[in-house]
Amino acid sequence: MFTENFFTTLLNLEDGWEVQSIETDLGNAEIYISISCRLQELADDQTGELCKVYDHAPERKWRHLDTMQYKTYIKCKLPRIIASNGKVKTVQPNWASGYERHTYLFEHAVIDLLKATKNQTKTALLMRSGFNIVNRILHVSTLRGMGRRNYSQVVFDQLSIDEKSFRKGHHYITVLSHPNSGCVLDVGEDRTKEAVKSLLNKSLTPTQLQQVNAISMDMWKAFITTAQEMLPNASIVHDRFHLVKYLNDAIDKVRRREVKQHEELKNSRYALLKNPENLTEKQRIHFDAIAGANYEVSKAWQVRENFKDLFSSQKLYAWKLYLKWTVDSQKRKIKEIDKVVDMFNNHIKGVVNALLMNLNNAMAERLNGKIQELKTVGKGYRTFANFRSAILFFHGGLNLYPH
Repeated sequence: MFTENFFTTLLNLEDGWEVQSIETDLGNAEIYISISCRLQELADDQTGELCKVYDHAPERKWRHLDTMQYKTYIKCKLPRIIASNGKVKTVQPNWASGYERHTYLFEHAVIDLLKATKNQTKTALLMRSGFNIVNRILHVSTLRGMGRRNYSQVVFDQLSIDEKSFRKGHHYITVLSHPNSGCVLDVGEDRTKEAVKSLLNKSLTPTQLQQVNAISMDMWKAFITTAQEMLPNASIVHDRFHLVKYLNDAIDKVRRREVKQHEELKNSRYALLKNPENLTEKQRIHFDAIAGANYEVSKAWQVRENFKDLFSSQKLYAWKLYLKWTVDSQKRKIKEIDKVVDMFNNHIKGVVNALLMNLNNAMAERLNGKIQELKTVGKGYRTFANFRSAILFFHGGLNLYPH
């Protein structure tokens, strides 16, 4: 009896519920804890009505936390009550959901381990359970966390929207995030205008859409047109990361064109694209040799550095300094650079807003890197539903735990 009472205490069973017996399967290293309810009346958890116990449902089994090296299961024939309206209902226990086959404590441990490993397969291996159980817990806890969100009174004055490749080929997702909290609000399948509209409507109320005063993004047309239509009070900001990336791509194109005539430009990609303070000694020597020569790639590199300097200039002169930068850049007659400058001028408002406003996609890009880590650790995701749940589970700032 000591053992039964001991487990009754550990399981924190409600009054009237007790451990009836404990079976041990030494061959399979498993323990089965049988629980029974000795009460003749139980309350309806929805109405609070005290109802008579009608009968007991067939025995169910739930996976629990391991006892030492033994897998542990809870077994119980849940009582069924008959309400005053004649309906028969199965009473739900306090250790698990009647719809699952694991206990709340097991689910809690799986969530903790998922957070630590970021890998469902490893978590299943460490918990000695099937992958499907871990995958279901990830989905259920994410759904529960999203249901607990209450953003009805939150003012989302700034947003970030970014794309992320999903599978090989042209398969993308759209990630909507909140720079101030650093959390993903939600994820949409594809990056079309319809997908972005649906994502914004699902994530924010009509009032909140009116309250957004700035949204950072790259120059993807669907993002721009959707923001213009749905966020009437928001300034579009083409963030620094993407703008510099366009210039980096132009520098690399110039380098690949010129390397055919200049052998010394071979293996110089990282020396030209990395920030000067991050160069290794070998890369610095290589860079100094290139910078001292009159190559077009050296001039293209200077254009990029001049553009980066605009972000540290006084905001009051942002327009004037940007226009001066465009004139200076086009004077160099580098076709790859001219193409980028023309693109910037076609989106001039968003580019100058990046210089004027203290908003960029730095947080969104960090999230992008973390999402890429999820893909790498998880060795890819075959379905959008799995990928979305994983992103929100790890980076949605959700309250995931049962109870």
